[in-house]
Amino acid sequence: MLWRSILGRLGISIVTMWVVSVLIFVGTQLLPGDIAQIMLGQTATPENTAALRAKLGLDKPPHIQYLVWLGNVALGDLGISKAGLGAGLGTPIVELLGPRVINTLRLTALVSVIAIPISLFLGLIAAMHPGTQLDRTVTFTTLSLISVIIVVSSQIIRMTRATVLNVMTSPYIEMAILKGVPRKKIILRHALLNAIGPIVNVIALNIAWLVGGAVVVEVIFAYPGLAKLMVEAVLLRDLPLVQACAMIFCATYVVLIFIADMASILSNPRLRHPK
Repeated sequence: MLWRSILGRLGISIVTMWVVSVLIFVGTQLLPGDIAQIMLGQTATPENTAALRAKLGLDKPPHIQYLVWLGNVALGDLGISKAGLGAGLGTPIVELLGPRVINTLRLTALVSVIAIPISLFLGLIAAMHPGTQLDRTVTFTTLSLISVIIVVSSQIIRMTRATVLNVMTSPYIEMAILKGVPRKKIILRHALLNAIGPIVNVIALNIAWLVGGAVVVEVIFAYPGLAKLMVEAVLLRDLPLVQACAMIFCATYVVLIFIADMASILSNPRLRHPK
């Protein structure tokens, strides 16, 4: 049953990536401008533009272009930058992506390392003292954080509190309370383990949101990350680079959601052994 669940989630992830690849390809094809004319600049003429389009394979039907692109991506070949972005015309996209991906991951990791532990701690504190002044303070602070766009911490705090309190109503928890086990020990040793699935889900979604939301931060503060590279590629109509960046963002979402699903399955016996 466990392997069937894992393979099922893996199949869904692969189908999702394929569907998104179609949407990305179609979306980039709808962008205005001709990459061949952009590459040639002022030297563009109908003749040399047509020759360059043929060299780049842009004269082929869209479905043929898609299959060629998808096959190359599956083999790890993301193509070359065709608009002179970064180190210059003809630069392999992998070389452009390397340092930008590292910068974006560094930014995301920094925020996650700060936000996630604090959020889990506050959520558990609120669950340990439901209905008290401390709980109301944490709840009020959470709502205040949401109002100023600090969504990551707020969602994790609220999900941690709600999920743990929901588990605390289970019969085995009530039995532990009747036996006199301290509430803190019950939450940390029993309730949290059974509540970890939904919490990991919301953490994974928020990390994925951080990666995607980096577009705003990187553009406003001129931070040399992957999102800023993608914006620059769109402006220059560097379609292969736009497609590569979009696929990386999509793959990040899919991988994080897959990890969250696995955490839910492994932490919940009812999901590991469905009836």
